Amino acid sequence: MKVSDFNYELPEELISQHPYDKRDEARLMVLNKGSQTIEHKVFKDVIDYLNPGDCLVINNTKVIPARLYGKKDTGANVEFLLLKRLEGDTWESIVRPGSKLKAGAKVIFGDGLLEATVLEVLDNGNRKVEFKYNGIFNEILDQIGLMPLPPYITEATREDNEKYQTVYAKYDGSAAAPTAGLHFTEELLEKIKAKGVEVANVTLHVGIGTFRPVKVENVEEHEMHSEFYVVEPEQAAIMNETKKNGGRIIAVGTTSTRTLESVTDENGIIQG
Repeated sequence: MKVSDFNYELPEELISQHPYDKRDEARLMVLNKGSQTIEHKVFKDVIDYLNPGDCLVINNTKVIPARLYGKKDTGANVEFLLLKRLEGDTWESIVRPGSKLKAGAKVIFGDGLLEATVLEVLDNGNRKVEFKYNGIFNEILDQIGLMPLPPYITEATREDNEKYQTVYAKYDGSAAAPTAGLHFTEELLEKIKAKGVEVANVTLHVGIGTFRPVKVENVEEHEMHSEFYVVEPEQAAIMNETKKNGGRIIAVGTTSTRTLESVTDENGIIQG
């Protein structure tokens, strides 16, 4: 399977630079494989395609505002993207420009709210970085960090941070939002439950691999990053009961889908 098999034209003017104010009124395209038809709806119409007894599976991961812009002591601008906490206040980070950030380099963020020291250049080119600060690290990130977004989103501001979080986000850890869930509102979820649809949670922290370009022609040779996921036993039980009773398991987005693919055994039983 070649990368070129996935090529398509998408005019820049059709790439929205800001989240829609009313989440559940974004456009929704419905493809019916059986009738070979296409319908154009708004997202809140998704409830019409869910049946009593179905189970909707959502990913309750929470994105941290992990993109930081700072300055070296020379005044040069630098960018950090926090990937994962290694221990304490030490993180693995992507840094740009990497050539200027050797071991020992120091960077200041948010007029001194946060200071980083590069401890080590890792084999993959990322940096092992230690942070110093006064206060609570996540609160400082909320003040000065930006959401990690795809490169085609160029106009996002800190005020957009919450809009790039699902309404059911709970556990910190993602490098990007599980975007398929961004269009649900609390009101829409309540209507879905009232219709008799179960809602089950999984947690998958989206890794930086979601931004990693495919640099090989054969996509099967692309090296994927690992991601942390968990399915609690009581959530697995909800889904297994749905299947037992003949209901459908409907995963919201690829993150929920690949979590379920990873925890379902050869008999189709979801393991928690």
